[in-house]
Amino acid sequence: MGTKLAVSNDERLQARIDLAWAIAIGGIGVVLFAAVLMFAWYFAATLFLIFTGVLLAVALNAMTNRLGRLIPLPHPLRLAMVCVVLAVLASGVSYLGGATIAQQASALSDTIKGQLVHFKSFLDKNGIDTSYFDLGNSGDKGGPSGTPTGAGASSHLPSAGTIASSGGAIVSQTFKLLLGTVGAVGNLFIVLFLGLAFAAQPSVYRNGLLFLVPAKQRARTTVIVDRIGETLERWLIAQIATMFAIFVVTWIGLAIIGIPGSFILGVQAGLLGFIPTVGALIAGLIVVLASLSSGWIATLSAFLLFLGVHAMESYVLTPLLQRQALDIPPATLFAFQILLGVVFGIWGLALALPMMAIAKVIIDYFKSNETAAAPAAA
Repeated sequence: MGTKLAVSNDERLQARIDLAWAIAIGGIGVVLFAAVLMFAWYFAATLFLIFTGVLLAVALNAMTNRLGRLIPLPHPLRLAMVCVVLAVLASGVSYLGGATIAQQASALSDTIKGQLVHFKSFLDKNGIDTSYFDLGNSGDKGGPSGTPTGAGASSHLPSAGTIASSGGAIVSQTFKLLLGTVGAVGNLFIVLFLGLAFAAQPSVYRNGLLFLVPAKQRARTTVIVDRIGETLERWLIAQIATMFAIFVVTWIGLAIIGIPGSFILGVQAGLLGFIPTVGALIAGLIVVLASLSSGWIATLSAFLLFLGVHAMESYVLTPLLQRQALDIPPATLFAFQILLGVVFGIWGLALALPMMAIAKVIIDYFKSNETAAAPAAA
């Protein structure tokens, strides 16, 4: 009888110890998960920048692998050839079309500003208050011609404090502009460096990532990482082809219609094609707004062209090129875009699709494993 009680007490003690360990491990897991979320929240911009470099590396690696099917050369040499071709194309576009792009961009900016002014006037005529559009009043004038006269002229001269304040504001804005430019250029170089470094030795970074995973989960993680890489490669190749088609069709269509700045409008439509759904809407709004100065016929033609390009992207290019790469319901993708866009801004909006593609690969892998394990267990 005493032996049974002793065994029972030992079992209860062991059960309590196991429960305490389970609670402790669960608490540590929750704390670590919260710490990861906090880290991702505070350093989201840096993480998105690194992720963009990874996407560039995947794109370069995909083009390098495609080239390897035609030319059996070592990977570094093929990567160098791809980079040289891309650099020559970028330099050629900048050299041949740089002046045209700058001129059309300036004209497009003036056109859009003019259309906004006309839209404000239209609202004013219809009794809608648009005072919040005013940036400020120019102040009272001293005479009929607007020039200060008489003794009141001195009252309109800025004081030394005003001049110093204005000078300080100008210097401050200049520094902000310089810092913004340096930051943008710096981010571009970071993305280029990461992309080239990852693409130059993809196996080194892949093996290093897998080395961080516990040995028991390494085989499963290897399959997931390889599937993610293949999915992103197929999607990026299809996305590049889609963006190029949108650029060419938009450019030629607007040139035929006679919309000024057709080349730069085609460029922005192609670049915004990287962002599904939202990018197309923004590109269409810019095209329609820029075409208002050319008359209603040109505006209607540009709007019909936008609908045609959007239909071509949604019902021809995407099903044809990306069916094998991604199969995400549009409503799910749009909701995920809005969520990341609100939380993380332009970074989340632009990178929502590749992030969702990664999540889909992981979910599909575990679902397929569960489906395969169910008959075996039965």
